Amino acid sequence: MGGAKAESVRRPGRPGADTPAVPKEQNILLRGLEAFAELGYDRASARELARRLGVSHNFINDRYGSKAAFWRAVVDSAMGAQLSSMPPVDPSADDAEQLRQFITGLYRTSVDTPLLGRIFVDEFSRDTERLDYVYERYIGPTLQTVVPSIDRLVASGRMAPVPMDVLFFAILGPISGMLEVPLARRLGRSEAESPEQLTATAELLATLVVNGLLATGSGGH
Repeated sequence: MGGAKAESVRRPGRPGADTPAVPKEQNILLRGLEAFAELGYDRASARELARRLGVSHNFINDRYGSKAAFWRAVVDSAMGAQLSSMPPVDPSADDAEQLRQFITGLYRTSVDTPLLGRIFVDEFSRDTERLDYVYERYIGPTLQTVVPSIDRLVASGRMAPVPMDVLFFAILGPISGMLEVPLARRLGRSEAESPEQLTATAELLATLVVNGLLATGSGGH
């Protein structure tokens, strides 16, 4: 991630021929994602971020306003990519199938954004404004898309009432099974899973979770 330092602010006039260009925005956000995922927010100092980005020490403040604002930009970029790649849930499908489709899509896209998952694991244990930001902007609205199906499953007796916190961790917990690769390999996962194998893993986990939720209903066995 090294390289020549780049000027964070252009002075009036033409830049010198030997002045290095600032990295492209997507590269900046990706390197920021890697840094926050590896170090966590507190350990990712402005100096360390600048070193990894290959920019001057005041670049983040000049471009984004603060480290906190840069963190939000990084999360927005990664979450936007994940949510846009989630396949739509078929509104004509049975409620249980809609729940399965939602969870499967969540798991499949989480495989494509493991660094974001690591950031969230760290942030979920901290009572901060960053957690407020993630919850209000992403977690709450995303959960609301599947709440109507869950409400109908509960009303029909196919699923027992489950507190939202329990439901959230029941759904989110298995994602670690796809992200914690070193442990998964020790448990028997192959060294290099193909996209098809990862998809199959996501679908299997989703089926297990949905079947478990439905088994708590009055008609479960």
